[in-house]
Amino acid sequence: MLVIFGYVVILGCVLGGFALGGGHVGVLFQPVEFLILLGAGSGAFLASNSLSTIKASLAGGFGTLKPSPYNKDYYLQLLMSFNALCQKARKEGFLSLEKVVDDPDYNGIFGENVAADHHLMEFICDKLRLILTGVDYNQLEDIIDAELDVHLEEGHVPVRAVQRVGDGMPAFGIVAAVMGVVHTMESVGIPPTELGKLIAAALVGTFLGILVAYGFVNPVAAVMENRLEDQLNAYKCTQAGLLNCAKGTSPTMTVEFMRTIIPHHVRPDFLELEEQLKAGKG
Repeated sequence: MLVIFGYVVILGCVLGGFALGGGHVGVLFQPVEFLILLGAGSGAFLASNSLSTIKASLAGGFGTLKPSPYNKDYYLQLLMSFNALCQKARKEGFLSLEKVVDDPDYNGIFGENVAADHHLMEFICDKLRLILTGVDYNQLEDIIDAELDVHLEEGHVPVRAVQRVGDGMPAFGIVAAVMGVVHTMESVGIPPTELGKLIAAALVGTFLGILVAYGFVNPVAAVMENRLEDQLNAYKCTQAGLLNCAKGTSPTMTVEFMRTIIPHHVRPDFLELEEQLKAGKG
């Protein structure tokens, strides 16, 4: 929602300022310049990325129109899920977690928002399988660290792809402008009023390239990177839960270890978590 609001502010201020300065907004509507700019940018994007990167970039780009799923309610559900998981392992033994691994929906251990995060659930179940095999604690920590590094690197691939498109847009704007200038130079025999329109159309290409780059594409890349950090924080929080569960830490302390890793703006406070834990016991 903030992305859309930001776009509205950008267009409102740019076009409004131009109109207030005496300009005619209709002059900025140049379909040919749009075609050259957006077509060249899209072609470069397709030519420089793999199909998987293209899909991830599009999914991430459109995903910025939605609010981040990693809010306080999400983390509260994650903490409660690990509390229930550790309680089960403490009372019934680690082998009882086989049912959870085979069926994550078993007994409603995982909250609705957490269960809907399929990648995180796969991450949790894979590491629980390792715990059930009796993996060494240090080895488990190394494995998770390595997987998070790979996850971070893979997550940055679509971000960089979108960023490169944004960085290239001003250059494509210049290309559109040069094409317009070429067309203008071959039309020097026409009346000055018509010649002025051609020059204006050519300059619109440069204007569009800069506006699209810094007003639309690069902000999307920035939001995608922020979402990646949000996702990584959720994985780090889950990592703390898995490691403490494997070490046999009490459910209460496991949840508190996890809570301290959560960013402050979405971290459930101590009393709020305590109320939820008491409600869960009830």
